Amino acid sequence: MDRLLELEGLFWDASLQTLYIVFTTLVLGGMGGLLLGLLLHTTRPGGIAPQRLVHVALNVLVNFFRPIPFIVFIAAAQPAARLVVGTGIGNKSLIFALSIAATFGISRIVEQNLVSVDPGVLEASRAMGAGRLRTTLTVLLPEALGPLVLGYTFALVAIVDMAAVAGVVGGGGLGAFALTYGYRQYEPVVTWAAVLMIIAFVQLAQFAGNRLARRIMRR
Repeated sequence: MDRLLELEGLFWDASLQTLYIVFTTLVLGGMGGLLLGLLLHTTRPGGIAPQRLVHVALNVLVNFFRPIPFIVFIAAAQPAARLVVGTGIGNKSLIFALSIAATFGISRIVEQNLVSVDPGVLEASRAMGAGRLRTTLTVLLPEALGPLVLGYTFALVAIVDMAAVAGVVGGGGLGAFALTYGYRQYEPVVTWAAVLMIIAFVQLAQFAGNRLARRIMRR
């Protein structure tokens, strides 16, 4: 009984840690990805502020980091994590690596959704005298908001998946809990409890994202 109570307490702690890791990463990586995605879109040929060299450089940068498997990236990012957050292990290091990986992944999601905006709408805004920044903030982003919400929902699910490897750098969360108290101690019930909680997180996030996107696109 004592063992079960201990595991239950650890399970809920791990669940809260997972939520903290995922949403902190979504905020940091989401802001970075939005900025980078906007730069990719606006500097592309035919964009609001075309800059060929800048666009090529950003494309190369994103394409360099995106294919790296996260399990490899998290190890490679440890020296940088020590410089920025003061440690190469634990949740701080994990969030640092996750935020960088999410920035590059989300930037492509943002760019692809912005491309779907009718160029004629942007040209009309510019013809009416709106500057580049105003067109971006009041026309481009609002027109793409619904698809962007769906894109960020997809990113959130991917972050939950990546956060499961927290145990590799001594971090917490449901992935580390399942590995430590389930897999290594031959307790499949513990492992499946963590799996089901992760599925519940994903389902709730997907449901909320879909509903919000529908409401935005009906306006």
